[in-house]
Amino acid sequence: MTTLPAEFLSRMRAELGDNFGAFLKSYDSPAEKGLRVNTLKISAENFKSISPFSLESVPWEKNGFYVRSEGLGKTVYHAAGLYYVQEPSAMCAAPELGVKAGERVLDLCSAPGGKGTQLAQEMRGEGIIVLNEINFRRAKILSFNVERFGIKNAVVTCAAPEQLADKLESYFDKILVDAPCSGEGMFKKEKEAIPEWSIENVKLCARRQSEILDSAFKMLSVGGKMVYSTCTFAPEEDEEQIRNFIGKYPMKLLAMKKLYPHEIRGEGHFYAVLQKDEGAGRDVRCIEPNLKDKKLLLIYRQWEKENLKTEFGNLYSVGQVLYSLPDGAPQTEAQTLRAGVRLGEFLSDRFEPSHSLALALKAEEAYCVDVDEKTAEEYLRGFTFCCENVKGWRLVTFKGYPLGWCKVSGGTAKNKLPKGVRI
Repeated sequence: MTTLPAEFLSRMRAELGDNFGAFLKSYDSPAEKGLRVNTLKISAENFKSISPFSLESVPWEKNGFYVRSEGLGKTVYHAAGLYYVQEPSAMCAAPELGVKAGERVLDLCSAPGGKGTQLAQEMRGEGIIVLNEINFRRAKILSFNVERFGIKNAVVTCAAPEQLADKLESYFDKILVDAPCSGEGMFKKEKEAIPEWSIENVKLCARRQSEILDSAFKMLSVGGKMVYSTCTFAPEEDEEQIRNFIGKYPMKLLAMKKLYPHEIRGEGHFYAVLQKDEGAGRDVRCIEPNLKDKKLLLIYRQWEKENLKTEFGNLYSVGQVLYSLPDGAPQTEAQTLRAGVRLGEFLSDRFEPSHSLALALKAEEAYCVDVDEKTAEEYLRGFTFCCENVKGWRLVTFKGYPLGWCKVSGGTAKNKLPKGVRI
């Protein structure tokens, strides 16, 4: 049985009353596991037809499923970005934001990217989604997950919320604040969080959350919608936090809900849905395409013509690295790990495509070599494979879903998969 902090149990007993026994008993059962299908690449129905796992629908996320299998992050399907491994309750908050294609969306505390990629799916590549994480190591993990999902309209930043707020006042139509918290709701899944719990830490988290909400309010447009969420039961971080927030700012509370592990199949979670009633507007400068070097442009366009069946615009270079920016990407002056699609790099007089480009493409947009599952698994471990009657750059696909690049010469496909993404 999981041993929980005495002060935590005392508070939960007072909060739940007659339901406390059922709450405590829920910790005797194993944590639920889940995955969410990436509908930017495949529909949930089509994924169910090829899934190597037995799937059962999560009620609050139309593309989410309970799954009991192990090794979810080590499959060909995962490497292709067809799904995200996500705790089922963690899927509940993002749908409440109701994002649409073409909107300006912010996931302010985004790493590792579960909720942010969930939002991006609903945008269908249209509009701007900024995914921010203050910790650089975690921001790199976030950027990798954005890449794996093939999201073309994302900007990944590493900044303090107040730094973003200074440049992006009233910019966003929708904001998700999945706030760092004391983690009480995840004690079953993440037992290492139990000894770190204390009343002092709950109060510290509440103060930090309040500061984050100050910045979020500043960045939300008038009439804009915000979802605040945590994975804790602490009132100071949940209901009291929201009461203080709407007492401080012209925000309307639209909905509020807490998920308990004895009532649903999943861990503890909380969310509140809010709307901004009034405030000031502000113009925000956009990043302008800057590739003006005719030689480099010619090199890229020639490579693109020979190897792709589509064309990328909004070309932007940082040193020798080339990006395709999303329309209207904002200038933030924050450290930016990713803006749109990283197309590749100029090396002397040639262009080398990136893994990000491979995963942003659909099979019909490039010249491909489709491989069987055994070859796909070997490719993902870094091996070469035989490939007759073609030469040059090819997009490696499995069942039509891109895995990465290879370069074919003399009947052998040289593996171009970055070492950091091999399995």
